[in-house]
Amino acid sequence: MTAPAPERDPQKGGIRRWLGEKPFRTSLRIGAALAGASIVGLGLASLWPKADRIAPVLPSANEPTSLAPFPGQPVVVMVVGLDSNRINDPVNQAAPLGPANADSVMLIRVEPKKPLRILQVPTELGVNLPGNPTMHPLAKSYRQGGVALTADVVADVVGLEEGEPSRYVVMPRQALRSLVSGLGDVDVRLDQTLVHTDQRQNYSVNLQAGRQTLNGMQAEQLVRFRPNPHNDHERRLRQQWLVRAIHEQLLHPSTMVTLPGLIQDIEAQVQSNLSTQEWLSLTAAILSNDQPPVITTLPLASRAGEQRLRQLKPDAPSPLWPSN
Repeated sequence: MTAPAPERDPQKGGIRRWLGEKPFRTSLRIGAALAGASIVGLGLASLWPKADRIAPVLPSANEPTSLAPFPGQPVVVMVVGLDSNRINDPVNQAAPLGPANADSVMLIRVEPKKPLRILQVPTELGVNLPGNPTMHPLAKSYRQGGVALTADVVADVVGLEEGEPSRYVVMPRQALRSLVSGLGDVDVRLDQTLVHTDQRQNYSVNLQAGRQTLNGMQAEQLVRFRPNPHNDHERRLRQQWLVRAIHEQLLHPSTMVTLPGLIQDIEAQVQSNLSTQEWLSLTAAILSNDQPPVITTLPLASRAGEQRLRQLKPDAPSPLWPSN
């Protein structure tokens, strides 16, 4: 185990919380080991409204709290997109082949009446993982230690406050397709035609330039498109397009009445420590502000030659992700 290090430097820090110094992190690990068992965040019991306060009638598009009462304070949720089709798939049909890797990692700060704040954490970021003498990409953290290890690594790199991320959602590709299709498809504007076939991973992309209405399968094509394995930056930009499109579709008046059923469907396809009540409460908070999400990405230094791993810019501003 390496010694603790500055929060902003993943090369020197190690994973200082992996041995259980933080009780909330320990509860995350236990929950991950139990494969989806319910976890109650320490110190957050008063944050969430009681379940029996959910409106007994159909939610109204004009009043988000008809879906559920807002959380009592801002909530940080870590979303991990997997490169496997389902949570428990033994093989991901991706690269590297084998158990699932973290294909994308985002921190989402939800606060009622304020725009979503989203931080993309590049999965090619080089980090130290327990028991490994050399650095590995953040993507491998999920394969090695599940959502608990990924949460620890991200917290150390970004410098999150104690107890954050307080909630997580691990989303395989099937769940992404279900989300987009369940919302009634989403609209994006593509600046170029995207065409690519990957025989090894058995998928193809064929999206035309201009304004497009994407179903779940096409949305997956958009976020997976990366013909150049070193061009993660442009893929993250396309992921931002989809996030904004999903947010825009959530705000559509006709969407509100479908959300309880859609959330129930998504719950069955993801791994999360969010209860149904918490899903509804966070969704209500998201709907309380119609401004587009504020999305930023951790600043990375230029890649050294053909090296796949990246590092944070040495002059990256502090804090890496403002909390307000």
